[in-house]
Amino acid sequence: MKDTLPKASLGYFPTPLIELTRLSKTLGGPNIYMKRDDNTGLALGGNKTRKLEYIMGDALAKGADTVITAGAIQSNHCRQTAGAAASLGLECHLVLGGEEPEQPQGNLLLDKVYGCHIHWTGENRKGEDIPALVAQLKAEGKKPYVIPYGGSNELGAVAFIEAYKELNAQREALKVDFSYIIFASSSGATHAGLMLGNKILQTHSQIVGINIDKGEMDKVPFDEHIVSLANSTAQLIAADYQFTADDLILNSDYVGDGYGVIGELEKEAIALTAQNEGILLDPVYTGRAMGGLIDMIRTGQIKATDNVLFWHTGGAPALFAYADDLDIR
Repeated sequence: MKDTLPKASLGYFPTPLIELTRLSKTLGGPNIYMKRDDNTGLALGGNKTRKLEYIMGDALAKGADTVITAGAIQSNHCRQTAGAAASLGLECHLVLGGEEPEQPQGNLLLDKVYGCHIHWTGENRKGEDIPALVAQLKAEGKKPYVIPYGGSNELGAVAFIEAYKELNAQREALKVDFSYIIFASSSGATHAGLMLGNKILQTHSQIVGINIDKGEMDKVPFDEHIVSLANSTAQLIAADYQFTADDLILNSDYVGDGYGVIGELEKEAIALTAQNEGILLDPVYTGRAMGGLIDMIRTGQIKATDNVLFWHTGGAPALFAYADDLDIR
């Protein structure tokens, strides 16, 4: 049961729930609200803080002295893992796809500030090279703990069941119901946890993940991975729910040219949100998800009378690394 799961205190909760009145007006409706998980506090914030509270709690309970995780060069998850490890006195190893740049920027700069050990792995950005590193660290007498890509396992999903309960209390205080809850869906645990939270609390919102990556998770199609993770998380917390593909809403219309490739969709979403609300989105995740939301409004998929929640999962530090792609002069 989740009540017995160890947990480290890493963030500041609840995060704010606000209404984006100027952006809503600019788009001609609907009423857009935002859950500000960019304000979780750890390492400049982000939704991964929630997952890491449970994952780091498990690592400490198992006696780990070192954590390992993987991601892309501008991984928000890796940046928050680095901050969490520093705050808990754990050694941190990041297995990053790509090649080391001459000048670190954005999330990578922060990874280095936190004193992480960084391992460059070329085309492999989802942890394919972690087993060899685990063996090496064990041979050195370390006690490594592997954190999955994106923090997306059952513990990460449990964190977003709790996050959904947090949102629901705020929603009830505002006396508002959300027709849609929209967010960037990338590694699965946020999506699975929100699906479970919606089911447990019977709030009947449509949980809409905007797919930001063409890839798979653990060699499994991403949609199947999310459903499987929702079911294994339900089993972990002894909840009598069984999800199927029919329960999943994963919108892949906005993947464009792939992960981290910035197009006009993301550029416009970043500019509109910044210039109407003073809120920064990132180019890879929230920029794409907000771009999807804006298009769904313009094409009539979301009505002007709807109440929509956009879950801001963080990532603004990556803006600095994408200055050339954003073409801001």
